[in-house]
Amino acid sequence: MQLRLSPDMNAASVRTVAESYQTFNPRAYLQNNYMPPRANFTSEEFVVPWKLRCLADTFATGEICGHTLIDIGTGPTIYQLLSACNYFEEIVATDYLEVNRTEIQKWVLGEDPDGFDWSPYIQHVCKIEGKGEPWKEKEQKLKKKLKKILPIDVHQPNPLGSLLSQPADALVSTFCLEAVSPNRPSFDQALQNVTTLLKPNGHFLMIGALEESFYLAGEARLCVVPVSEADVKESFAKSGYRIHNFRSYIMPPSLKIGVDDVQGVFFIHAQKSA
Repeated sequence: MQLRLSPDMNAASVRTVAESYQTFNPRAYLQNNYMPPRANFTSEEFVVPWKLRCLADTFATGEICGHTLIDIGTGPTIYQLLSACNYFEEIVATDYLEVNRTEIQKWVLGEDPDGFDWSPYIQHVCKIEGKGEPWKEKEQKLKKKLKKILPIDVHQPNPLGSLLSQPADALVSTFCLEAVSPNRPSFDQALQNVTTLLKPNGHFLMIGALEESFYLAGEARLCVVPVSEADVKESFAKSGYRIHNFRSYIMPPSLKIGVDDVQGVFFIHAQKSA
């Protein structure tokens, strides 16, 4: 049975989620998810190189390109933009939390000597793309193209307010919508809201958690709406997308390290209807 909530009930649930993020610790989140054992580049049996492969393969088709790419809910991470930066003139990072926007800004400006080291990620992406691109060149290319770092609220009908002059050619999003939605209806609505930021026929690449109910980021224990492969496909279809590719990764026992209860990860490449 489809869960139905009154607008007031749903708004209260969304506010509760927003409040829970006020203690989100970017460095703890990065430590939990983007360091070993999950970030082991020796094999695509590990989740981080699997994600990088999904993105690299999809951008390598050359079908997804244009002037502007928007990353929905960037968080404190940049790995999801490494393959994209070859195909767009401008990349817009967005996040609800100022601490995450600051983390990205410091990386772009090189202002934090103690910041997270993304060089293994950049080197790995250059390797799997196979173009012989020096990793320092890719790093500088992405920094130059990350021209805007904007606040976003995916639960608003116009998530970026008046900050965006025209829709984007493509969207990317990683571990955002399911992590900030208290239930399936709000997940579906958030997807519909961010879809307004995308041009007709534009492409959306999303990576997210399968059957996860919580994750940790320092003192913060964040609730997640558990979604299945079928749920994700249904949500995209309802929002007017045609699915080009869907991949899933089952989290092995060795990577279940107590920082969440995620059962797997999905990757979807979908195209908005004209």
